This record gives sequence, C-alpha cells and structure tokens, in this order.
Amino acid sequence: MTDRIEAAAAELRPLLQEFILWAPDNAPGSDPDLVGPVALWHRLIARDDVGLWKRGDLRTVLLERIPQVVEDPDAAADGMIPAVRAYLTFLSSTGRLSPGSASLETLLAELDEVEDDFVDTMEDTIAERDWDEEEDELDEDEADEGLGDFEPFADEIGALPTIRLRPDTELAEAARRVTLIAQARDLALWVGTGRKVGEETLLTESEVDEAVRTLGLPDARNIWNLWNLAIDLEFLAPDGDDTVSVDSDTSAWPFEDDDDVLDAWMLGLHSLDYGDPELDDDDLTLALSGLTRALLIRVLLAGGTRPVSSLREELAEAAAEYDDLGADAWAAAGDPLASVLAWLTGYGMVTVEGDAVTLTPLGTEGLVHLLDDEDIEIDARPAIDAMTALDLLSFSADMSEEEADEEFAAWLALRDSARAASELLEAAAEEEADALVRVQAASLVGSLGEAAIPAWREALKEPSLRPYAATHLTQMDVEDAPEPTQADTHWLILDMWTISAGLGRPEFVSSLHDIGPAQTLIGLLDVIWKVHHPHIEELLDLIGETHPDKQVVKAAKRALFKARSGR
Repeated sequence: MTDRIEAAAAELRPLLQEFILWAPDNAPGSDPDLVGPVALWHRLIARDDVGLWKRGDLRTVLLERIPQVVEDPDAAADGMIPAVRAYLTFLSSTGRLSPGSASLETLLAELDEVEDDFVDTMEDTIAERDWDEEEDELDEDEADEGLGDFEPFADEIGALPTIRLRPDTELAEAARRVTLIAQARDLALWVGTGRKVGEETLLTESEVDEAVRTLGLPDARNIWNLWNLAIDLEFLAPDGDDTVSVDSDTSAWPFEDDDDVLDAWMLGLHSLDYGDPELDDDDLTLALSGLTRALLIRVLLAGGTRPVSSLREELAEAAAEYDDLGADAWAAAGDPLASVLAWLTGYGMVTVEGDAVTLTPLGTEGLVHLLDDEDIEIDARPAIDAMTALDLLSFSADMSEEEADEEFAAWLALRDSARAASELLEAAAEEEADALVRVQAASLVGSLGEAAIPAWREALKEPSLRPYAATHLTQMDVEDAPEPTQADTHWLILDMWTISAGLGRPEFVSSLHDIGPAQTLIGLLDVIWKVHHPHIEELLDLIGETHPDKQVVKAAKRALFKARSGR
C-alpha cells in the first residue's frame, strides 16, 4: 500500500501545485493545503483518473476514508469542505475535470449534502482523540511525573524573558574553580593505577578513611558521590574485572583549553542529582529523588534568585504531593535542602548568601542544557556584550522583525558601524552554505550606509558575498565599484531559491513563478547551472520534482546533468 500511496502522491503533485498557485486569486478564502488527502484517497479508493469525479465519490472519500486518516480534524472541520469546493471549481474551470465526470453543479450539490455529516464526523473524531490524549496524559502523569520533572513547568519556562548566557571564556574560568571537580580529581589521583575493588563494597573501610584524609573531607558521607562524579568526568575508569585506574589526563585538571574545561564540566552536569538527600530508608530516599532539580527550576522561574525559606516551604509541599511518603521523607531528612545546596554550590551552579540562593552564570548555562535535553523551549541567547556577529545572524532568523531590529541595535551600540559591517560580512563568509545568514548579513550591513564601504570592498574578494558587495557599492555610486555581473545576479537568485526551498514546496514553486513565464525560467536554467553555488544541484533537482510545467522540468533535468558533469 505504501508504494501505491507514494506513486499516487507523485502523480498528483504537479496538479496540486497548480491548484495551490490558482487558489489565492480564485478562492482566497480556502486553504489549498487541505485538499491533498482528499485528492489522494479519491485516486486510491475511488477512481484511477485523478480528474474523474462522479456522484458518490465525495461521500465515499469524505465520510468513509478521511475520518480514518485525517491528521488535524479541527482544521478539516473548519476548512476542508471549502477547500474541496475550490478544488472542484479549479478542475472544472481549467479543463481538468475528465470526460465522464458529473457536472460541477452536481458535485458541488453533493458536497453541500455531505457537509453537515462531515463536520459532525470530524467533531466526533476530535472528541475521541481528546479523550484518548487525556487518558494518555493521565497515564503518563501517573507513571512518569516526579518531583524533579521539568515538563510541568514548560509553559512557564517558555514565557520567561530572554535569558542571557555568558561567553565560554567566563564560564570556563568559573568551571576551573569548581571544588567538587577538584575533589573528584584528587580522589582519582589517590586511586591511582590498577587499584583492586571489592564486589560488595568498592573500597575497604581503611581505604575509605585514607581517601577521606587525603581529600581533607570532614567525613565519608560524600565519598561515593565523589567517586561517581570522578567516573562521570572520566577521571576514573574500570580497566579490568576488579580494578580501576585514573585517566592519564586527570592530573592536568584544570585544563588550559576552555573547550576542554567546559566539556568536562558538562560531563558531570547530571551529577546534580547526587545532591538529593540520602536517607537510611530507600523508600524515603526515593520520595525525595529529584529535589535538586526541583529547586533549580524554581529558582530559574523566580528570575534567578529566591529565598531559601520560601523554597523550603514550597518544596516540602511538592514532595508531599508527588509521593505518599514525601512528608515523612522530608521530616526524616531534617534539612533536606542542606545536601542540595551543598552540591549545587560545590558544582558552581548556585551561590547562597543569607537566605538567598542565586543561579550563577555557570548554573544558568547548565540548566539551559538540561532543558534542551528534554526538548523544553527556553529563550536563551548570548549576552549582548558576548554575542558574535554569527550569533546575531543565527538567532535573528527565529525572531520577529521588531525583536531582531532591537537585538541588532543593542549589538551595534557596542561597536562602531565600520567594525560591525566587517564582523557581519566575515561571519557570512564563514557560512558559505547558509544563504539565509548571507542575506541577513547583507541586509544589516546595507543599513549601515557609507561606513560599510570598506567592508563591502573587502567582501568583493569572497565569491559568496561578491554579488551583494557589487550590488550595494553600485547602488551607493562608489567610485570604481564593479558593476554586478550576470553571474552575480544568478547567485542572488539561487540564494533566494535556497531560502524559499527551506520554507516549503509551495513557497519554492512560487519563487520560481516570480522569475516570469515558463520560457523565461527555461532560459535562465540554460545558463544558471554554470554558477558555482553550494546548492545548485539540489535546487535544480527540486525544480525538476516540483514545477508543474513539463518543459521547465526537462530544462531543470538538463541543467542538472550539465552541472554534475561540469559541462
């Protein structure tokens, strides 16, 4: 069946592309994207001819098949009938309604007849799915949700104002001062090479006492957490069935290279769970599992600082809510937050002054990574004073125009316009394959006026930027500025196509139509393949797959062959 579906979809694609282009002018109130499933299943279960529509086909497809396959019944209930009405009108008005079909008037009358039943069916489907989703959510909540889960806070996290991250140089310097990593290093160095470990307890009591003295710890309570941290950091590793050894690079901590330092710190990030209280009763210990994460997320939501006293009260209630033994565990722990705060401060993630606990820049960075690991959206960006030109261009792509302008203005305020232009164009040159970054850079630099002329002149040396540089210099009537060549114009077109291809096939096909009539596009394809653009082959291939005009498709395939063969 899958092969049949793919073949039918390929057969329908050119027709649906033409309908998508026809709809805005001829049926502006309809959503042409909703027609695809109807046309596809009409072809699969009703007629071999995509243009042959007889009375009864609409009822079969809309009431019997679509309810089983529809992905968004809400959208279908609102817009599928108007979209199908527009599609049938398109087939009739463009001569694509095959001989033997019912008249358009008959088909539209049938569509009116089934409309109420179709909407009722979609509403039933919505109700069933809502019920199933609620059941699934309840099951998931009961099975998975715990004290340290971030997911229940996802909406609040997503609504936070932008979180600014410090540069790696600062974070690495902070990581070098983390006491727990230094202690894990010292423990690993004490372990040495080829130390035998036991089956039930890794170290004997005398070895534990020796390790505690060597590390200068007040007691042995934290020794196994440090042991596990040393393994997380790859300072320690098994090297036999019953032996462990220190890694040869361990003694070099704190490392010189910032990236190496941060990589090591990130390896130990999940050790924050070692801050959870450990009680004599395993069930009580489990009831407070996730307490460290629960504290971190609440501090983040409070803006990065929060009184310990209010955290203690809220987390005690949360522990009791999440586990029947939570209240007993909280009482048995005495001060459950003591171990939490000790570990987090020791790992450089928070500071505690008086009654206030505050996330450090290192802690904020780590928490953003933890949220990202769980696919929870958070608006986190480099601090303006630490933001590179490439950071600015990359993040701006996902911002509204107003927000991007504000970000650029703040970034520009920290440097003069000439330097800003150079940084932006250098960043764009580094990302030759990224047309969107290039277009954004050219737009921003273009707004800097004459101050950007030296940077534009330098950009003439970069093949990917030369078209933009030549265009802007010419527009500013700069003396001796080279006129944009035909190849420059073609590069700009290819960048435009690359960006539109990333937006979806309808947008891509629309950008092809912007070039002009089919013959104009064919003429362009006959020469544009010569441009050494990083996406030339995939763009020509995509034109061959998506354009509704067969002559354009042939021209695209011919151009693709030439581009690949170098002729």
